[in-house]
Amino acid sequence: MTTLWSLAIAFCLVAAPAAARDAIDIVAAENFYADVARQIAGGHASVNSIMSNPDQDPHLFEASPAVSRLLSRASIVVYNDADYDPWMPKLLAAAKSPRRQVIVVADLVHRKPGENPHIWYDPATIPAYATAVTEALVEWDPTNNKHYRQRLDTFLRSLRKVTARISELRKRFDGTPVTATEPVFGYMAIALGFAMRNERFQIAVMNNAEPRASDVAAFESDLRKRAVRLLLYNRQATAPASERLKAIASQANIPIVGVTEIEPADQSYQDWMLAQLDAVGHALSGASQ
Repeated sequence: MTTLWSLAIAFCLVAAPAAARDAIDIVAAENFYADVARQIAGGHASVNSIMSNPDQDPHLFEASPAVSRLLSRASIVVYNDADYDPWMPKLLAAAKSPRRQVIVVADLVHRKPGENPHIWYDPATIPAYATAVTEALVEWDPTNNKHYRQRLDTFLRSLRKVTARISELRKRFDGTPVTATEPVFGYMAIALGFAMRNERFQIAVMNNAEPRASDVAAFESDLRKRAVRLLLYNRQATAPASERLKAIASQANIPIVGVTEIEPADQSYQDWMLAQLDAVGHALSGASQ
């Protein structure tokens, strides 16, 4: 009896690591990358995100020991890079894993440090990432190859609503002068054909630097003279300079639209993008009346 019991315990101790090793655990630094991975995996993987609070300023994020534990057991890790989440390489170096696959999204779309890191607003980024995470899942779990590829096709088809909305808005508002407190929406603004103003101010704010006095004056002048038709601002990061610009825009009756760096908890990536595009379209439609 004792021998059988000892063998049973020994079997459990040997078998448990094998089960854990075969499980697919995906950890994404940002919740929109986690959401896309979850849509592709379809229940065949456990997916967690590190930054998921749309009310939190991502620039003030500090990783905890719990994050290190998540990464240490992850099969697939996803992060943005381009200096957006510089703590990720450090955490991965401290939590080494020989079998772990790492997807660096900036590398997929050839974006480098120093460029605008908000690459998930570029319509080309998410399809490239969805394809990459599908390949990673297939490598881990080739028996469900068909499942993952079918879900990838479904996901890519769902993005057509976003690209159609971008195309529609571009036809109506191509060349429209707009401005922003930060370059969060920058790549989408390019896709929409907007003429973005005050970019040097935006980059300074993004990098937590003090904008030049001449850039502040130029920004305020654009608002007071109604040289722009829309002000975009980062709803997750508040600063006195940004609040002052919003107040000036409001006094000048310039529409103001807030965008976020983190996907809202009750929305998919597709819904999130569509909601913000709809807000921009509605604001510019009102401004043109």
